[in-house]
Amino acid sequence: MAVVHVIGGGLAGCEAAHYIANQGIEVILWEMRPDQTTPVHRTPYLAELVCSNSLKSEQEHTAQGLLKTEMRILGSLLLQCAEQTRVPAGSALAVDRDLFAEKVTRLLEDHANIEIIRQEVVDIPKDQHVIIATGPLTSPRLWQNLQELTGTDNLFFYDAVAPSVTTASLDMSTIYRASRYGKGTDDYLNCPLTKEEYESFHQAMVEADIAEGHSVDQGLFFNACMPVEVLARQGIDTLRYGPMRPVGLNNPRDNSRPYAVVQLRQEDKDGRIFGLVGFQTRLKWGEQDRIFRMIPGLAKAEFVRYGVMHRNSYINSPQLLQPTLQLKNNPQLFFAGQITGVEGYMESAATGIIAGINVARTCKGQQPLIPGENTMIGALLRFISTASSVNFQPINASFGLLPELVPAVKNRQKRYQGYVERAILQTKEYSELLRL
Repeated sequence: MAVVHVIGGGLAGCEAAHYIANQGIEVILWEMRPDQTTPVHRTPYLAELVCSNSLKSEQEHTAQGLLKTEMRILGSLLLQCAEQTRVPAGSALAVDRDLFAEKVTRLLEDHANIEIIRQEVVDIPKDQHVIIATGPLTSPRLWQNLQELTGTDNLFFYDAVAPSVTTASLDMSTIYRASRYGKGTDDYLNCPLTKEEYESFHQAMVEADIAEGHSVDQGLFFNACMPVEVLARQGIDTLRYGPMRPVGLNNPRDNSRPYAVVQLRQEDKDGRIFGLVGFQTRLKWGEQDRIFRMIPGLAKAEFVRYGVMHRNSYINSPQLLQPTLQLKNNPQLFFAGQITGVEGYMESAATGIIAGINVARTCKGQQPLIPGENTMIGALLRFISTASSVNFQPINASFGLLPELVPAVKNRQKRYQGYVERAILQTKEYSELLRL
């Protein structure tokens, strides 16, 4: 009987293991934690969310909303668990990170076709079906093995995690609830700054002592995860047009528009912990404690987690992978998750589903299949396998990855609606092919 090795118990590995096991195929899921941990993990659970607790927008006519719809059609395990552990977050899908990870872990532990081994994998099993889903924090020893296996140099970027505070420690006389432009419900806490407060805060960020050297000057950050202090150094108004933009967030108490705003998003189901939205940072902890208390409403904040800096690694997928996520020179070896160069929780999980589908089909003697190019998942797969390998960078889901409509539609809202309808139809067609 076929056995599939899935290396890595993150989002992609869990999706892959679950799909394969549901096809009646035995899975060995390898996870090095808790015996060997990483700079950002803090629990022994599988599928732990180490950055934001938000899985991004659920709005139907957005790229992230479409990606979730496609994943649901394909039977996503993680989205099922997210629905059961969600917390208020306006138009976004956010979860209680501990309850979410615990639920995923229990479901996989209880699956009859899955064996979970808590041990670091250094040598990749030979002549067997293997999915490598070790994520952006692949252990150094395995990464060295992969480098030798693929014959390529490492590619990498740095990522940063935002701090979190307790709700009880916030000054709610200053903070107000609102979602941008009133979308969804008023689930975000907003800390308004005057021009003087913003300029003082910006100056403190520019002068702050950071935990790392000057790696940012070498272009090693992925733009979507740029540390807030790095953004601050790009200009006086960069933060006001980025994570501190005030548009659509008028203060309901007097309908005034703040000069700048820091948003907080709920992270746990009971609403006891909120995270600073867009405030990924590599500041030293003492500097975080000093500077972030300058934000109105956070003067007496209790930090339950400070921002941390860590190295994210990924392979040169355009050079190495087929769109099916198979290694070009070894079709029994698959990759999934952020190690492939997709960026984001749901993007990673989606590649796990596809890797699981194609490993299962290969085990049954069937040809691998990927969704059509008009789907968000199919577009992501094609991008990571066909982009330029010279300067390959991580990619999020975006309507810009999809082929244009024929005939072209100028109105953006109608164009996005057309993308969504076309993608859902093609995803359903793909799903039906899997039943044959």
